[in-house]
Amino acid sequence: MKLVLASNNPGKVREIEAIAGGSLELVQQPTSRIADPDVPHPFFVENALAKARHASSAARLPALADDSGLCVDALGGEPGVNSAYYAGREGGREERDARNNAKLLAQLGAERSAYYCCLIVLVRRPDDPRPLIAEGVWRGEIARAPRGANGFGYDPLFFLPELGKTAAELAPAEKNRISHRALALRKLFDLLHAADRY
Repeated sequence: MKLVLASNNPGKVREIEAIAGGSLELVQQPTSRIADPDVPHPFFVENALAKARHASSAARLPALADDSGLCVDALGGEPGVNSAYYAGREGGREERDARNNAKLLAQLGAERSAYYCCLIVLVRRPDDPRPLIAEGVWRGEIARAPRGANGFGYDPLFFLPELGKTAAELAPAEKNRISHRALALRKLFDLLHAADRY
């Protein structure tokens, strides 16, 4: 199945392509010259749907979109849908990531539980009345200081007690096996196979 991948985030694109493993023919947004839409919604699923419908309309193809973020229990679920711009929109992606991580650390006390949430949506056309929607949740906690050089975003702070590592200390293949994005994509593939039977 040929899909436009509705993301200009190179980290997400890398992970989705690796997890999909050639089972989908993914066309990247920059190749199709599709800008990211405005996604002001307060919920992951609404933002993912907006991205997918926008990309499908622009590319005239089915579209796959992900909206995801880090949710910290002590902060009432923040940064959540605001994860990418938690500490502002200024600067490049790496600069924003560093600022976001610093802000998060400054706001936390003893309670450190958190989870990554990913909502993935597939639309067959812009006005698809039955989009496929899958969710993945990856539980962990926030480390006291950044560790590791892999991944992106909050990965240097997202600590997995059962592994004794942050997400940024995992090899990419290991992260792509157990992450929120991997869990959501596997569920989406199951839904896609089930839908193909009807």
